[in-house]
Amino acid sequence: MGVKAVDGVQSEISTGDSSGSDVPVEAIRKASEIFLQEVFGYESFREPQQEVIERVVSGKNALVLMPTGGGKSLCYQIPGLIRPGLTIVVTPTISLMQDQVDALTQAGVAAAALNSSMDPADRKRVWARLHSGEIKILYLAPERLLLDGFLDQLASFKPGLFAIDEAHCISQWGHDFRAEYQQLGALRRHYPMIPVIGLTATADPQTLKDILKVLDMSTEDLYSTSMNRSNLRYLVEPKDQPRKQLLKFIRDRHAGEAGIVYCGSRKKVEDTSTWLRKEGIRAVPYHAGMASSERTMNQQLFQREEGIVVVATVAFGMGIDKPNVRFVAHLDMPESPQHYSQESGRAGRDGLPAECWLCYGWQDVMMAQRRLAEAEIDPAQKRIRRHQIDAMLAYCETSECRRLNLLRFFGEEGEPCSETDQVCDNCSGKIELVDGTILAQKLLSAISKTGQRFGKAHVIDVLLGNATEKVTRFGHDHLSVYGIGTELDEAGWHSVFRQLASRGLVRIDLEGHNGISLDARCRSVLRGEEVFTFRKDPLAKKSSRKRKKKKELGLDAMEASLFDRLRKHRLQISKELEVPPYTVFHDSTLVEMSQLKPQTMSQMAMIGGVGQKKLEKWGQGFLDIITS
Repeated sequence: MGVKAVDGVQSEISTGDSSGSDVPVEAIRKASEIFLQEVFGYESFREPQQEVIERVVSGKNALVLMPTGGGKSLCYQIPGLIRPGLTIVVTPTISLMQDQVDALTQAGVAAAALNSSMDPADRKRVWARLHSGEIKILYLAPERLLLDGFLDQLASFKPGLFAIDEAHCISQWGHDFRAEYQQLGALRRHYPMIPVIGLTATADPQTLKDILKVLDMSTEDLYSTSMNRSNLRYLVEPKDQPRKQLLKFIRDRHAGEAGIVYCGSRKKVEDTSTWLRKEGIRAVPYHAGMASSERTMNQQLFQREEGIVVVATVAFGMGIDKPNVRFVAHLDMPESPQHYSQESGRAGRDGLPAECWLCYGWQDVMMAQRRLAEAEIDPAQKRIRRHQIDAMLAYCETSECRRLNLLRFFGEEGEPCSETDQVCDNCSGKIELVDGTILAQKLLSAISKTGQRFGKAHVIDVLLGNATEKVTRFGHDHLSVYGIGTELDEAGWHSVFRQLASRGLVRIDLEGHNGISLDARCRSVLRGEEVFTFRKDPLAKKSSRKRKKKKELGLDAMEASLFDRLRKHRLQISKELEVPPYTVFHDSTLVEMSQLKPQTMSQMAMIGGVGQKKLEKWGQGFLDIITS
């Protein structure tokens, strides 16, 4: 395995200034090529792998930004094998550790992990191997590394390199911010002569700035490649009947191919995978609530067999290097472009065409915003996450090139999809764009004239001239905007609303009853000084009398089924109390329950129309139906 060449580099580092700065570049290059070919089985490096490896082996620091599947791990694994001493890799998840350790072990590299899931006997064996010098690469969680005295204890193992994987966790702007990661600057203070390499696939300019600051690096240490994955096609559909839309997507475009379907909850993972199997798709579930043995079995099935579809929460995929994933589908909107870039990037790692399909509805935005409102985090972090949700909404609703929209979030400019790229849906020529300025003005005026405190369903009822009990009770059937919006159906107005929200022209009051208000930026549209370009969604053009009730309620098939079960439960309560059903909960409250599907009593309390007393009396019963 070219041992003499490698030993020569290690010997020069050991007998020199310990940093490796005196080692000739040619010697480092030769050693790295030996490991690349004979251990990892690749013929050549990708840009900028070799340059990063040479820098780190010579004792300098580096921060590496590469898209998912770009080959980041080699940037620390090869230097870790070349440099003398122990390489410490900090990584945030146990599953990622184990995947990396297993892959290195299979390649003949002495790698191990220390984590909280290991039984005492296994931990004892790892410590014994460390003391005997058998381990070359050790994976740790940041919590373990920062335990009192552990950094000092590492000195006895002669560390030669520190690698920080998923380095975006350092920054509050990062989508997986972890307070422990912010303390990793201690590595530089304890071991100033040992190089540190940080690696991430998803970092916007602010995140990169934060990482550099915490790790005491400069822009000279930064290596970044384009986030553009030209082999990926990006597609977004508004939710109508999500399961059926997913099934059609798989059958029409990816029958018999490997793929990942991401869902927002464990229950949805289970339900979707069961339903897909009934429809003839080889689907298996994966989420943190499953037994470890079952998760491992399903992950191995996905990795080892062809044509398996994994339905999973975001817990799945980190560290899994299956090259021929032909599609990644999302049945719920991710909460940030960073999450979406990372998850969708698990498609097409082999460089062949693959597709990233997202099925999105307004309830996804509402749920994300509710989770954020409930989160016990500081105001600065909430502002950052709200910005990320808004950016993801903008991606879903944009009429421009989706590839460009994603790249711009990460601070990169580019060209729209070309003929040689996988053309996104917006660049396919099938999206109809029209001047929607008058439509926007009507909706904005209706929000204003109804007092900027009602939800969008009520405002749309006013525009359509629907004389509902609520509309007449508040006298909104006498407003000048009543009935002026009949040129669109309900689905069409929902689409206009989403596109206004995606551009920040309207806001939602999450502290109250989901009332819609106007942002100051909408004035230029109201005055006709700014053109509002409206993208006509296919669903906004359809009208079906058979499904009229579902459309009026804004429910898909699954939500309508849940709505019916909730109404039956409400009727049962009302009969026992001998009161009208609406005195228990209004239909609008049951609709919101059906759409948002609260999982806890605190989430149930956030539903419009659920006061404290009603929550105490009936909340658990309705929650049991939703979570059953």
